[in-house]
Amino acid sequence: MNLLPRTREEFAQTDYWNEFFKKRGEKAFEWYGEYVELCDQIHKYIKPVDKILMLGCGNSKLSMDMYDTGFRDITNIDISSVAVKKMIDLNTKTRPDMKFIKMDATRMSFPDESFSVALDKGTLDAIFVNDSAETKEIVNRYFTEILRTMRNGGRYVGVSMLQEHIIEYLLEFLPRNNCMLRIVHCLDVERANRERNSEDSLILPVFVIIATKFKSLPMRILEFGLGNEKMQRFSCTREMATAVASVQKAALVCNGLSRSSIAGHNEVTMDLYRASEETPRYTVHVLEQTSARGLGKYAAFIVPQGRETEWLFATTEGRRKLLESAKFQRLAVVTLHRDQVYNTLEEVKSELGYSITNLAPAGLKEQIPYLSLGSEVGKRETLICGFSKLSGDFRIEEVEVDGKTLRRLIFLKNQFVVQSEALVKTVKIRGKKDRKKIDFGYLACHHHLYMSVGVQLAATMESSKKNIQNDVLVIGLGGGGLCSFLHAAYPQTRITAVEIDPIMLEVAEQYFELKQDNRLHVVIDDGLAFVERCCNEGIQFGAVLFDVDSKDLSLGMSCPPKSFLAKKVLIDIKQIIGPTGLFMLNLVCRDESLRDESIANLKEQFVSVCSYKLDEDINEIVFCANDERYKTIDQWKKHMGTAGRRLNNAVKNQKLSDKDALDVTDFLSELKI
Repeated sequence: MNLLPRTREEFAQTDYWNEFFKKRGEKAFEWYGEYVELCDQIHKYIKPVDKILMLGCGNSKLSMDMYDTGFRDITNIDISSVAVKKMIDLNTKTRPDMKFIKMDATRMSFPDESFSVALDKGTLDAIFVNDSAETKEIVNRYFTEILRTMRNGGRYVGVSMLQEHIIEYLLEFLPRNNCMLRIVHCLDVERANRERNSEDSLILPVFVIIATKFKSLPMRILEFGLGNEKMQRFSCTREMATAVASVQKAALVCNGLSRSSIAGHNEVTMDLYRASEETPRYTVHVLEQTSARGLGKYAAFIVPQGRETEWLFATTEGRRKLLESAKFQRLAVVTLHRDQVYNTLEEVKSELGYSITNLAPAGLKEQIPYLSLGSEVGKRETLICGFSKLSGDFRIEEVEVDGKTLRRLIFLKNQFVVQSEALVKTVKIRGKKDRKKIDFGYLACHHHLYMSVGVQLAATMESSKKNIQNDVLVIGLGGGGLCSFLHAAYPQTRITAVEIDPIMLEVAEQYFELKQDNRLHVVIDDGLAFVERCCNEGIQFGAVLFDVDSKDLSLGMSCPPKSFLAKKVLIDIKQIIGPTGLFMLNLVCRDESLRDESIANLKEQFVSVCSYKLDEDINEIVFCANDERYKTIDQWKKHMGTAGRRLNNAVKNQKLSDKDALDVTDFLSELKI
C-alpha cells in the first residue's frame, strides 16, 4: 500500500489527507519523530502553563503525549474532518480537556492573541509544496494568522525538513515581522529513525524552528544549534542558510554510504564544521574495499596533528594503502585542521562519534573501533598567521612528529602540502633559558636531497671556466631550507636565490634562520625575468635549480608553472649552464600527458635528461645536461654515485650529521634516463 505522496503537490490537497488517514486507520503516523525524540526541544521552549495551538494535528500522538506529561491547555486543529473525528473519539474519555477542531490554519476563527505557543509538526512542509506565487500566498496567510493569534513573547515552534525554498522564506519573513529566529538540528530524531527504519529507508535531517514574536526588534537575531549544543549566532541570513544546507548535504552523503558500497569507486570526502565557524574542524575521507575473509566491517582512523601532510594520509593512493593495511572493509580517515584546538584523543573520538556512526554501512551493530598512531592527538603550535599577495594566507607552525619538533610553512590554499620544513633543536645554555635553533643538516623535503646531489655533481664537472664552477642559481626560495643546506654543506659554493615574493624572504630569515653573506644572496625578482637577464648579460652558473610551485592549482602540473618550461626559457638555461653545467627541476605533475610534454621539451634542448621519482610521492627530480659524457644511464649512475658519496662526506665533514644523508645504492637503482 502506497501511503506516501507520489508528488509533493499532493501534500496541499484536503482529499489526499482524508484518504491518507482512512488508510492509516488507528495507527499514528509520526512524520518527524516521536515525542520522546522531540521532548528536549519541546520542554525547552514550551511550558505547562502555555496556551498551545497545535497546527495540523493529523493523527499524531504528539499532543496526547504532551497532555500526559502535564500540558493541559492544548487546542488541536486540522483541515481533515476524518482526522479530527478520529482524534475526538480517541481522546474524549482519557483527555477530556483537550480540544480538537476542524479548521483551516490559514483562515482561523480564534480572536487575536489567543495563544502563547503555535506548535507545527510537519504542517508547514505540507502546505509549502513549492515556491510558486500561489503557494507563497497561502504560506503568507498561514504565518499572518499564526502571528495574529499569538501573544507578544509567544513562540512558533515548528518541526520541518527545511527545504531550500522554505528556509529562504523563513529567513526573509520572520525577521521582517519582528521575530527572533532559532533553528535547531534535531539529532535525536535522526538517530531514532536510523534505528527503527529499514536499510532502504532515506533518513533526512529534521529541524526545529523557534520564532519568538516581539512588538519590535531593533536588530535581526538568527541562531543555529546542533542538538543540545550551545546556540551559535549568525550575523546574516546566508550563514544560517549555509548551516542548514551543510547538514542536509551531509545527510545525502550518509544515506548513500549507508545504502550502498563504494568499493571500486572513488573515496568520499566531507568536511565537518562547527555551526558558527567558516573553516572545517575535521576532514573525513571514506574508503571501501571488497569484502573478504579476515576483514572487519568498519573503523575510523584519526590522523594526529602534524601527520596529515604525509603521503599515507595526504594522498588518495596513500589512504588506499592504509585501508588495505588496516584490514577493514570500510575506513573513515579523519584529519584534524590547523587553527583548531584538540585537547585529547578521547575528546576527539567523543566529538566525532555521531558523524562517524552516520558514515557506517547499513546494519552495523558492533562498536566502531578507532585507530591511530598512538594515544595522543598530536601537538601543533601556530607561530604566525600571515598573508602574501601572491600566495594568500599562510601559517608558520610547529608540530611534534615522532619525538621531533618540525617547523613548517603552509599555504592554506593547499594546506595538506608542506611548502618548507625545518627540524628545530633545543640548545641548552648553562644559566640561561633554552634556545630553539634550526638544524640546517636536516632536509625535510626529500627532493632537496637529490637536487643537492646534482649540485655536487655540477661542482666536480671538469670545466675551463673554473671561476663559475661552484656558482649555483636557485629559482624559488620558500623557507630557504635548500639554500641553507647547500650553504652549510658546500663552503666553496656561491648561491644566488631568486624569489618573487618579498614576504617569503622575511619568513626565511625570521623563522627559518636563513643568513645572507658573501656566499648566499637572495634577489627579489621574477625568476624568468632574472634568467633572461643572465642570458643577455652572459652570466653563467654551474647549476640552475627550479623549485617553484604553480599558483594555479587547477592545472595538472603544480610544480613548476608551465611557463617555466617554455622553449625560450630552456634555451636561456642551456646557455647559462654552458657545456658542463647542470639544470635540475622539481617536477610535480599528476597529468601524464603534461608530464610527457614537459620531458619532450627538455629533451629537445639538452643532450641528456634523466630523472629520479620519489617513492610514494609525486615529486620527480629531473636532471638535464649538455655534456656528451652523460648520454647513457650507466654514465649518469657512475657520476651520480661519486657525487652522492661526496655529498655524504660533506655532510659529515661540516658536522651537519654523523650519518649518511643519501642511500646512494637506492638512489642509483631508481635513476632513469
